[in-house]
Amino acid sequence: MVRTFHKYLSLAIAIQLLLWTISGIYFAFNKIELIRGEQYILEQENTEVNLKKFTASFKANNITILKRLDEWILKVEEDPLVHYIDLKGNKLNSLNSEEAKQIVKNKTSLIPLIAVKIENPSKGSEFRGRNLPMFKVTTNSDDDVNVYIDALSGEVTAIRSDSWRIWDFLWGTHIMDYSERENIDNLLLKIFSILALISALSGIVLFFSGLKRRNF
Repeated sequence: MVRTFHKYLSLAIAIQLLLWTISGIYFAFNKIELIRGEQYILEQENTEVNLKKFTASFKANNITILKRLDEWILKVEEDPLVHYIDLKGNKLNSLNSEEAKQIVKNKTSLIPLIAVKIENPSKGSEFRGRNLPMFKVTTNSDDDVNVYIDALSGEVTAIRSDSWRIWDFLWGTHIMDYSERENIDNLLLKIFSILALISALSGIVLFFSGLKRRNF
């Protein structure tokens, strides 16, 4: 009875165990910094900003000073809202596609080709979890690299390549969230984890029961 149960249970979870192993090997042999595209980011020179020109007043939880192209701007966080303003307190307009490509030239070692503005979220997309609107800037690169630029702040929010896409796919198989590839608390993963444990324990039981029969 235990042997039959173990045999069919092992068959049922064998494919997922193989995927866990393959994805684990890929994660172990690839640096996450390179997968995220950090090697493409250029080191920026330290420059000074004169805040004496800043005249606006407001309440905020946090203020961050950023440089958007040649202009210093402020990121003002007022839970749950975030505002981007210039040093005169004026609300910033969105970047255009040419400005987004210029930012890629300034901040990365990549050559930009086309910039497309994204305003609507897409389930399971490679830019998921980032604030919209943003620009997707395709580049002339061997690894099919896309750079995502925040349309208001001009920050590089994500760099996605074929290496990242492989990682993302394997991460989805690892956590068994095949659509969004984010939820590590899903029911399917819990079920298969328990089944894998049961399979391992039943295998140990079979091993020791086999030893006892040979001793007799």
